[in-house]
Amino acid sequence: MGRTATGRTRELVFRWVQQQLLSGRPPTVRDVQHALSFRAVQSAREHLETLVQEGRLAKEPGVARGYRLPSTGSAPTVMVPLLGRVQAGSRATALVDLAHYLPLQSWPEPAELFSLRVRGESMTGAGILPGDVVFVRRQPTAPSGSIVVALVEDEATVKRLRRRGRRVELHPENPDFEVMVPDPRQLTILGVVIEVRRSLEARSPESCR
Repeated sequence: MGRTATGRTRELVFRWVQQQLLSGRPPTVRDVQHALSFRAVQSAREHLETLVQEGRLAKEPGVARGYRLPSTGSAPTVMVPLLGRVQAGSRATALVDLAHYLPLQSWPEPAELFSLRVRGESMTGAGILPGDVVFVRRQPTAPSGSIVVALVEDEATVKRLRRRGRRVELHPENPDFEVMVPDPRQLTILGVVIEVRRSLEARSPESCR
């Protein structure tokens, strides 16, 4: 980029990185270099490291997209991968998109978390609507009554788990949908839903099917 006062340039770097983080796309150092038109990647790195030293950014060591906004209180902010879509209706294969991340506060182990965007209306009674994002804690089992993301054969679904002795049922929260009773050999619990996030902006048609 052209000659600009160092403080002003650093402010431009911060504002661009902040915008990327709030939109769920933490940048790499080279992303910053290209966005701000630095001739050398080292220039971008120096600005980022200075912002970390000033406390305006935080960094997770050893992670290419490890820059994040610092916590405003005692609850840490972690970046959770958005893996794709999960059906709340019948079933649909979850689509993987590891390039997208969403911020989540107050969770100590980010490696245990992932998020998915919901399609379908079978969980509306639990306040989970089409287009919502569910944050999920990875775990291979869950107590009866939990809302889970489950894999039935190779298709993902979000439902309330009910155990009836050895029988496992996946219950919708909408009377228009039927209870699923999968073969236990074809059922894998991917994790438990711990948070639901909803945007008030208009959802795309793809998200609402």
